[in-house]
Order: sequence, then structure tokens, then C-alpha cells
Amino acid sequence: MNPRTVAAIVIRDVVSSGVQLNSALLQHGNLLRNSADQPLLQELCYGVLRWWFRLEETAAALMQKPLKQKDLDVFCLLLVGLYQLQFMRIPPHAAVSETVNAVRQLKKSWADKMINAVLRRQLREPADEKNFSEQAQCAHPDWLLRHLQAAWPQHWQAVIQANNERPPMSLRINRQKTSRTDYLRRLQQQAMPAIVSEHAPQGLILEQAVNVERLPGFAHGLVSVQDTAAQLAADLLQVEAGQRVLDVCAAPGGKTAHILETAPELAELVALDIDPQRLRRVEENLQRLELTARLICGDATNPQAWWDGEGFDRILLDAPCSATGVIRRHPDIKVLRKARDVEQASVLQQQILEAIWPLLKPGGMLLYATCSVLPEENEALVARFVERNNNACYQRLDARWGHDRTFGRQIFAGEHDMDGFYYARILKRD
Repeated sequence: MNPRTVAAIVIRDVVSSGVQLNSALLQHGNLLRNSADQPLLQELCYGVLRWWFRLEETAAALMQKPLKQKDLDVFCLLLVGLYQLQFMRIPPHAAVSETVNAVRQLKKSWADKMINAVLRRQLREPADEKNFSEQAQCAHPDWLLRHLQAAWPQHWQAVIQANNERPPMSLRINRQKTSRTDYLRRLQQQAMPAIVSEHAPQGLILEQAVNVERLPGFAHGLVSVQDTAAQLAADLLQVEAGQRVLDVCAAPGGKTAHILETAPELAELVALDIDPQRLRRVEENLQRLELTARLICGDATNPQAWWDGEGFDRILLDAPCSATGVIRRHPDIKVLRKARDVEQASVLQQQILEAIWPLLKPGGMLLYATCSVLPEENEALVARFVERNNNACYQRLDARWGHDRTFGRQIFAGEHDMDGFYYARILKRD
């Protein structure tokens, strides 16, 4: 099947059914007539969802009348065509003809003339983006723009600009098997230039993304793919030999593995996640890296169902959140996430934090982390928790990355080539 047709089907499922882009690509990727078209399929899907709100308004300005909901696949294919014309180097005549051909594979041949006319009109007389709404110009949903503008009046424009860019491919070196200097040399020998991360001691950033199988020693556990902001967690946790550590909401296991690489002489690391399929990804990652942890499938809000009663010296709570800090990696968040999801996430985060806190030993430390840039999921939540718990003591993070807040530090996407992340360290009084 034409990659443009498959892209339209994938995007339709994301928009109409709330399916995550990665899942939809896995489900429909086998429809491609040629596996060599996989990169083009990914580029079309990621690109259309990254610019969905702008492309949607462009289409509306060019069409004589809107399509019916049952023809959402045709509308998604139209946006695929517009994306090629506006953002890709495909020759315009090829983009138009291939998109028109693709509509026939949707078994809606009536739409080929409409798509041809709209795309050719865009070439002759492009829609005037100066008249577009702020949502379309920024390529972000209105509710998120309002949140960002209210929370970060001096930073919101930089945040949305970073969200609309392609993310770098960041690596974490397994220092149990190699050094960053040696691995950088191996990358150079393979003509894969990279730079050293300024703030992540095991971090490298590739100048150009590659398939993970091409990374030297990937199969043997020398390296993992992980954003440098996520790599900060292991050092912030300050684990020591002989300690017992709990990683809450651990999947897919990047931070779990990094903690074990950093402190191989831990007494035990317990990795908890509620999703058995995602927990299998933790297991697979640990096996590739030749690391060991105790994996538990359980609900973080109900530790009595799985906890053995023995306290932990360190707890990492990588809380489920809106993921508004990783939009550039997951542009489907723009169309999937709704304003109500933020409130629901903050309620769940508070429940998990309150439930997990008793598992921390007196004198121990809990590191609260999210990949969100919204204060209600971050500093506001930590502030409430510290105020409610007399034995909780906030410890200021002294660092050269991110922005110091009253509680915790906030990183915005794009800063130091990092994703948007939040960290706060909470100590338990003896």
C-alpha cells in the first residue's frame, strides 16, 4: 500500500480513536507494499501530527466545504498532501500525484478530484497564515497555549518553538562496560559524529539520528537511547552501595537501568509498574544490559497489595503525567491530550505520592520526577505534599540546568538539547 495511504489510516486512528502514534504505526505498518517506505511513513505521520492545527486550518481555508466525519481518512490524506508541499523537499508535482493516487486505495475514488484541486490551489494561491488563529500559528491546542502562557509568560514562546522541532537522538553510555570517551571514539570510527552532553555524565548527543541496530555494541549493552534530561535522575537520587531502592512507574526501564549502572552494589532495586506489557519492556532492557532488578506488577496507589514491609532508602517516583515536556518526541500528544487530563493526572500523582511515602525509611530520599512543564503537576503538587506531611522536608537542587523554583527545578524542551522535565527532592525526617 502507498505510504501516504497508510499514513492517512494511522493518523485517522490517532485522531478519532485516541490511539498513540507508536501503537498505530505498529498496527498498520505491515500495510506498506515496500518496507523501504517505513522512513517516509514515519516522517508523514510525525510531521502531520506535529503541525496538525496549522494544516487543519490550511485545509479549511482551501476547501469549498468541510468533509463529513466518516471521511476523516480522506481529510487526513489531504493533510498528508499539504504537509509534503509545505514541509518536505518532495517535488510538488510528485507530492500531488502520489497523494491523489493514494486516495484510490482508501476506496474513495470520488475524493481524488477534490484532493487534486485543493493541493493545486495551495500551490497557486497558498492560504494566508497571517489570518490563522493562534492555535494554528503555534501548532498547539488552545487549552495548552493558555496553560503555558499563564504559567510561563516569559518562556512559553520558546517552549512551543522547541515542541515544533525534531528532537535529537541522545545516548547513555553504560559505564560498567565502556567509557564515554571510548564510545565517542567508536562512533567517530563509524562516521556517526556526536557531542558530549553538558550535564549528563554518561550522555552523548548524535548529530544525526540512526537506527539503534547501527549503534556500536547496542546489542551487547554498551549503550542505550535515553534523553539527557531523563539521565539526570540517577545522579540526583544519590544512591549508595548496600541501599534498597524503589523505582515507581518504572517502565520502560531507562532510569531503572541507569541506577543499576551507576550503583551496581545496591542491596536491591525494585521496579514497579502497573502495566504487565510495559513491565516486559523493563525486563528486556535489563536483559540486554545484563542487569538485575526485582520486577513487580502492581498499583502504586495500593502498596499493601505488593509491598513486603521492608523500607526503602531511596525512591524514584517518575509520576504518570501529561507528557507536555516530550511533545517534540511524541507530537500526537497535541491532539490526544485534553485540559481535563492534566487535572486527572495531578490527582493520580498526589495519590501515588501519598501512598508511596510510608515506604521510605526515615532519613531516606524520594525523587519526584515528571516529563511535564505544567506547574500543577510539578511544583504546586510538591508544595502541597510538603505542607501536608510534617516529616517531609524539601531539599533544594543546586544545579546548572533548568530553572530553580520554590520547589524543584524545571527544564523546558530544547534547553541544553534536553526534553522538558521536572525534578524535586524530598527528604524524610528521622
